[in-house]
Amino acid sequence: MAKPMILSCFLLFCFCLLQTQVIVAILDPTDFLALQSIRKSLEDMPGSDFFSSWDFTADPCNFSGVLCDSDKVIALNLGDPRAGATGLTGRLDAAIGKLSSLVEFTVVPGRIYGTLPQTVSNLKSLKFLAINRNFISGEIPVELGELRSLKTIDLSYNQVTGKIPPTVGSLPGLTNLILCHNRLTGSIPRFDSQSLTRLDLKHNTLTGSLGPNSLPPSLQYLSLSWNQLTGSMDRVLTHLEELNYLDLSLNQFTGPVPGRIFSFPLSNLQLQRNQFSGSVEPVDQVAIPTVDLSFNRLSGQISPMLASVQNLYLNNNRFSGRVPASFVDRLLDASIQILYLQHNYLTGIEISPTAVIPERSSLCMQYNCMVPPVETPCPLRAGKQKTRPTTQCNQFKG
Repeated sequence: MAKPMILSCFLLFCFCLLQTQVIVAILDPTDFLALQSIRKSLEDMPGSDFFSSWDFTADPCNFSGVLCDSDKVIALNLGDPRAGATGLTGRLDAAIGKLSSLVEFTVVPGRIYGTLPQTVSNLKSLKFLAINRNFISGEIPVELGELRSLKTIDLSYNQVTGKIPPTVGSLPGLTNLILCHNRLTGSIPRFDSQSLTRLDLKHNTLTGSLGPNSLPPSLQYLSLSWNQLTGSMDRVLTHLEELNYLDLSLNQFTGPVPGRIFSFPLSNLQLQRNQFSGSVEPVDQVAIPTVDLSFNRLSGQISPMLASVQNLYLNNNRFSGRVPASFVDRLLDASIQILYLQHNYLTGIEISPTAVIPERSSLCMQYNCMVPPVETPCPLRAGKQKTRPTTQCNQFKG
């Protein structure tokens, strides 16, 4: 009886061992080795314990940030996404390109440095790539344009240099491109995707102008501020009727501000500190809460259609004539919260010197071709001079 019992125990042990080996080896061997290489190149920053679950004697599909479908990794989210959690440090290993079924790859804010591995271009199923607020440097791999399934690219708040590859602009299904706060140079490529909704390129050193068909009409969010872009935006903007946010500030754009843009469903219109010129002529009452056209070369009379704006910045331009009476009415009933008209060539406003400006409203009119009829506090950068020299007012030709 002893021998059969020993044999039975041995067979049971072998079965259990086999089961254990199956569990450990459930992941595709190539993906298993890729995860090991990725792990060796990264470390938790103090306060983070993201990698505590990465025990390679267990099933990697149960690791934090790893999602599998059958025996393949389809999502890799490196770092604890909880708000306030510290991130990871180290480099992204080229082995990332061996996760052939990867659909989503993200890295939480931390201290990841070095370049984005060119092997990412091997991830033909990748749809979502987000590595923001780290220290990624080097250029955007041209080969990203080979990932025809890509929908979102977010490399914002890094140290990325070089140009935006035209191949990225040719991605057919791109919906979000977020490259703000980097060190990008060169011109903005044409975007072919008719589903692109968000384009955020602010705080770079981009140059050149945009062609009339550079941007698709599907755009809802467009921020190009803090660059060195030039040229007219008249023909570029007129067909972007889906925009709900537009910021072109701090560039060198020229030409007119198209009147149609004031009818777009915008929550914010930021065109300040450019070289826009000509008159401003909205086609209807403007429903945009905040409009900033300050520090440009805009001229002519102020349109009464702008009186419906809550926060209006027209200062430091070349506007002339009298301020429409509709502005006074809305200012006194506090419908206008900010009205900055300083540093123009305005000649008058129909407001009584005894009028009381509501406390929650702010009016500045100094340095125009008139003595401000009411004393109101102005921002310090408006200067101390209340009126413009008469010689300038006489010579101004609108």
